[in-house]
Amino acid sequence: MGVDPGTVVMGFGIIKVTGKKAELMLMDHLLLNKYDSHALRLKKIFERSIQLIETYLPDEIALEAPFYGKNVQSMLKLGRAQGVVMAAALSRDIPVVEYSPKKVKMAITGNGNASKEQVAGMIKTLMNLKVLPEKWDDSDALAVALCHWYNRNNQQGNSTYSGWKSFVKNNPGRVK
Repeated sequence: MGVDPGTVVMGFGIIKVTGKKAELMLMDHLLLNKYDSHALRLKKIFERSIQLIETYLPDEIALEAPFYGKNVQSMLKLGRAQGVVMAAALSRDIPVVEYSPKKVKMAITGNGNASKEQVAGMIKTLMNLKVLPEKWDDSDALAVALCHWYNRNNQQGNSTYSGWKSFVKNNPGRVK
């Protein structure tokens, strides 16, 4: 399960891996802007995370790590949202891993500086979706899940990629 934590929108993506194939189980988001209280938003994130865990029983949860932008308060809020998802996972003994946005983008597009539109486009291609995801948070969360799967495969002795051309060359069935 991949999560793009946020206190306005939290994206989540769940894949089922069978052999060398990832199947999309769920890609969606939780809208939180209707709640005025930050504490209530965190509660809703926790409740939805527990619900997803109990429904889909993920083996692992991968999170996009918060990054420092221009606003320290925003980063703190994102860190809290991430912590709540971590707490939900850990309360069910599910391992948690984090990936920087650059690492996720690199894993999905071959470019660590890719735009959200490029990530969403690759998610559409990789998962054979008919349309682009509704929100960038949805595709970002699924990208985190796929990044984790790719990373686990690489740790099991598969090659790493130096860029997009190398990725395409070594994955002819995954890229169209």
